[in-house]
Amino acid sequence: MLNNLQATTTLHNGVKMPWFGLGVYKAQDGNEVIQAVKTAIKHGYRSIDTAAAYNNEEGVGQAVREALEESGLSRDDLFITSKVWNSDQGYESTLAAFESTMTKLGLEQLDLYLVHWPVKEKYKDTWRALEKLYKDGRVRAIGVSNFQVHHLQDLLQDAQIKPMVNQVEYHPRLAQLELRDFCKGQEIQLEAWSPLMQGKLLDNATLQEIADNHGKSVAQVILRWDLQNGFVTIPKSTTEHRIIENADVFNFELSSDDMEKINGLNENLRVGSDPDNFNF
Repeated sequence: MLNNLQATTTLHNGVKMPWFGLGVYKAQDGNEVIQAVKTAIKHGYRSIDTAAAYNNEEGVGQAVREALEESGLSRDDLFITSKVWNSDQGYESTLAAFESTMTKLGLEQLDLYLVHWPVKEKYKDTWRALEKLYKDGRVRAIGVSNFQVHHLQDLLQDAQIKPMVNQVEYHPRLAQLELRDFCKGQEIQLEAWSPLMQGKLLDNATLQEIADNHGKSVAQVILRWDLQNGFVTIPKSTTEHRIIENADVFNFELSSDDMEKINGLNENLRVGSDPDNFNF
C-alpha cells in the first residue's frame, strides 16, 4: 500500500519518481505559482510538474530555490519535470528549447523532460534530442506526453532509449485501458494529467458514496484510484487547503469493490484534446 507522500516508483532506468506531485498548468507566473510550489513543498510534496507552454518556469525555479533555502532540503530531494512545446519540436530546436527551459528554471539538471504532444513528422527528431540530453547527463529521465499506443510503437521502431514516462489525460471517465496494458508491458510509467476531469466528476453519485464510506472527499477518492491503478498523479491547485487536501490520500485504501465501481464509470471521454487530432 502506498502510505506516504514521499513514496516513489522506480522508472525502468532506476530513477525514483514520486507517485504524487503538484501540477502547475494555468498557474500564473510570479507570486501565484511561487506560493503554490513553496506551499506544496512545505507540506511534503517532492515533485513539481511544469512545461514551457505553461509560461511559469521562471516562477517555478524561483520557488524551488527559495523552498530549498528555507526548508533545508537538498536539490536531490525534489523531482522537477518540464516539457518541450510543439512549436519547438525538431532536433536542434528542441535542444535550444531545453536550454531556454533550464535558464528559466535556474537548474543545472532536470529530473524529467517530456515531449508535450506527438507532433507528426517531428516527434522522432524531438526524441533524438531528448536522448542526447539524457546521454549528456542533462536530464535524469526522459519521456513523452499524450502518446497513444500507435505513437509509442512508431517511436520505438527507431528509438535508442525507451521512454521512461508517458503523461496522459486520465480520470474515471477515460480509463486508457489499451494504453495501460501496452505501457505496462514496455515498463513505461504512466502519469495522469487532469485526474479530476477539471472538476466535472465532483458531484458524481457513485464517487460520493465511496467518499462518504471512507470519510474522504470525491477528489481524494479519485486521486487514490489513480495511485492504486499504478498512475503517478499530479493534481493542480494554487490554494493551500486544496494542496493539503489533495495529498491526504495515503491513510486509506480503496477496496476491490470500490475500484471496480470507479472503473465502471469509464466512457472513453476526454476533456482535453485528442492526441490524434490536436491543433496547437
